[in-house]
Amino acid sequence: MRIGIVCPYSFDVPGGVQNHVMDLAEALLGLGHEVSVLAPADEDSALPPYVVSAGRAVPVPYNGSVARIAFGPVSTARVRRWITRGDFDVLHVHEPLTPSLSMLAVLCARGPVVATFHTAMTRSRVLSAAQGALQIVLERITARIAVSALARKVQVEHMDGGAVEIPNGVAVAKFAGVPPLPGWPGECAPGTGGTLGFLGRFTEPRKGFPILRDAFVALAPHRPGLRLLVAGPGDADELYGRFPAALRDRVTFLGLVSEADKARMLRSVHLYVAPNTGGESFGMILTEALAAGTTVVASDLDAFRRVLDGGRAGQLFPTGDAAALGGALSELLDDADRRAGLTACGDQVVANFDWPVVARRVLEVYAAAIEATDGRVMDQEWAGLG
Repeated sequence: MRIGIVCPYSFDVPGGVQNHVMDLAEALLGLGHEVSVLAPADEDSALPPYVVSAGRAVPVPYNGSVARIAFGPVSTARVRRWITRGDFDVLHVHEPLTPSLSMLAVLCARGPVVATFHTAMTRSRVLSAAQGALQIVLERITARIAVSALARKVQVEHMDGGAVEIPNGVAVAKFAGVPPLPGWPGECAPGTGGTLGFLGRFTEPRKGFPILRDAFVALAPHRPGLRLLVAGPGDADELYGRFPAALRDRVTFLGLVSEADKARMLRSVHLYVAPNTGGESFGMILTEALAAGTTVVASDLDAFRRVLDGGRAGQLFPTGDAAALGGALSELLDDADRRAGLTACGDQVVANFDWPVVARRVLEVYAAAIEATDGRVMDQEWAGLG
């Protein structure tokens, strides 16, 4: 099968959707299919061989974060040229309601279109302002996939349609068994040691880093060996400035890490902490931590609860409650058997998210979309795309 996949967000900056697209593409290639991915990226970016750059993106505020997207006449021409050259059996676009390449691809497509919706956002100024155009986009989509129950709920309640729920995948083999970083995770003797991990943009409010910081600051005086390992974009001085001077030597900042080093980082901690406060439709980092065999402690968000099987595969704490987080961390660091039990359940849960398993479910949607269109070619009469 010839498959074209469109990512709306720039490959120059790592992100959940970008990682999803790359892992799906590699899983489909591994299953013997032909795959081409179109995404925004600088022309001199180092890209996988299956990725085609659609040119530089621009940063815009979107869904509580910053998205790097591409839109306009030049992007439209590049999208149309890529679709024509690819002669795809099916076009798979991600986040087609974001004003970027995916939306343009839907409007330029002439065959079956499968769309994956990642976010659980119900309304935004952009969506409200462009309701008419968005309806045209939705009408041209043959089949919809939602990565979570929350994302699917948005489709049912706000987008006049349903969606097949297929979760984000995780390349389990990339995380399982990799060596930890040198010198980590160290000792975890009851009442003294332990290493906590956080990965993400620590300045982004919805990632909840201040909650973890407060819990760490409260615990550290009572656990002299407690350490915190942080990875993600940001300025080191700004991170260390958020901690009392006496504790800064117990915080290590790795900065932005590669995918390989992310796996090693997750293997380098006793507990991975996800203190997010909202805006999550799935919880990709949780499945990655589970794949690495690391015990997870996470906010009791609905998306996280679903990934962790209601708390069977990881410890949940009340969202936003630093004191409750501190209590959960202390109890787990002192209870190796409890950590082992959560990790064993996590191994079972994450097997259902392994990319070969997920990719086969996506292929079933492709087949249904192709059958639904029955070889028909759609016209391209839409505002200048003609």
